[in-house]
Amino acid sequence: MISIKTTENQNTSVNHFANGKRLRICHLSLTLCTGGLERLLVDFARYHNRDQFELEFIALGDTGLPAEEIRKLGCPVIEYPLTADGKVARINQLANFFSVRNYDLLHTHNAYPHFYGSLAGYRAKIPATIHTRHGRRFGETLSERIQFALASRISDRVVPVSDDTGERCKNIGWLSDRKIKRIWNGIDVDRFVFTGPADKLTAITVSRLSPEKDLITMLEAVKFVVSSIPQFHLMIVGNGPEREILERKTAALQLDSHVTFLGERSDIPDLLSQAGFYVSSSLTEGISLTLLEAMSVGLPVVTTSVGGNPEIVQQPDTGLLVPSANPPKLADAIIQMCQQQTNWKKMGQQARDRVEQYFNIRSMIQEYERVYLDVLTPFYKKHKI
Repeated sequence: MISIKTTENQNTSVNHFANGKRLRICHLSLTLCTGGLERLLVDFARYHNRDQFELEFIALGDTGLPAEEIRKLGCPVIEYPLTADGKVARINQLANFFSVRNYDLLHTHNAYPHFYGSLAGYRAKIPATIHTRHGRRFGETLSERIQFALASRISDRVVPVSDDTGERCKNIGWLSDRKIKRIWNGIDVDRFVFTGPADKLTAITVSRLSPEKDLITMLEAVKFVVSSIPQFHLMIVGNGPEREILERKTAALQLDSHVTFLGERSDIPDLLSQAGFYVSSSLTEGISLTLLEAMSVGLPVVTTSVGGNPEIVQQPDTGLLVPSANPPKLADAIIQMCQQQTNWKKMGQQARDRVEQYFNIRSMIQEYERVYLDVLTPFYKKHKI
């Protein structure tokens, strides 16, 4: 029998299993390729409580460098594409796989794994399921809303990464407050050490070059900025399907001497330390990891007021918020930030302090582990395991 003990700070949590049994947690995602969600999964592998939890990662699609990192950290990664035709057949395929894995808890990430994973986990009698909704771009069609509502009812908790996403979860899934537990994303503040802003009128953005990041608006804003501040420069870090379009736009706007495309890079902390401030033009966000990374390094930020961004940025202490898809407004904010150069160090320090207090990866993972224990404790008490 598993002995359940608690501490003062975890009065509903299982703090130790007397027989040494670790809880088997399955993280189910669509891919394990480059991206913000995938970086978080790597950090789950790196910082989870190894005395209490045993993690396994399943990707229903492609894998890449994050999968390799997770394996190096000692956690198994399984590539398991759903090859069956039709929803019911796919659910059965995944349920048959789950039934021999002996998971204590299934943790799904985003829409596709949520729907198929939660129903398959229910059929396979996995004791508990939680779901993390990493962004707010879901539930656009009636079919998507129905699938989200059904999967959420089977899940023990739905964890949005921002209050904004949480409201969308409640509205789309018709969920009660009891079902939802918001946990802000976190980053490794030890990796993104404080350096403070560079003393030059250079901004940086780190982004997948895709439509939702709306870098066309950013380039149009830069055209306005350089007419007032000709020494301004923008570094764009990242790659994606719109790179060629953006490079052509840069040339058409005659911005080649003001904008540098650096491509995919592994030295992001060093690049951030070379900029005076960070800028983002996203149309949608959950909790932006790149925004947090920039603030951790000590950069003030200019970003769109979408999704969870207003929950991160305290205006005007740590940065400026602007409407999305509005080049003149974004340009005005960039110009204003350039004119406040003497305040950058103070803003950067306040940005770093905020990340340390509210968006630390270790604190985030500890919150998730408390949720795991909270939803599993009733099961183990009921079944006297």
